[in-house]
Amino acid sequence: MSTAKKKPPINARAKQKEQVNKKALIWVGVAFGIVVIAMAVLLIVTS
Repeated sequence: MSTAKKKPPINARAKQKEQVNKKALIWVGVAFGIVVIAMAVLLIVTS
């Protein structure tokens, strides 16, 4: 007899979503930081 596959608990799914959100926030923050640094370098070089 085959056993039915158990679904993961709701708490595990919520934790995975939180990790994805944290990674997305980190990526957005890094991208924003790179843009700010690039603009600062361009302002220093052109002045």
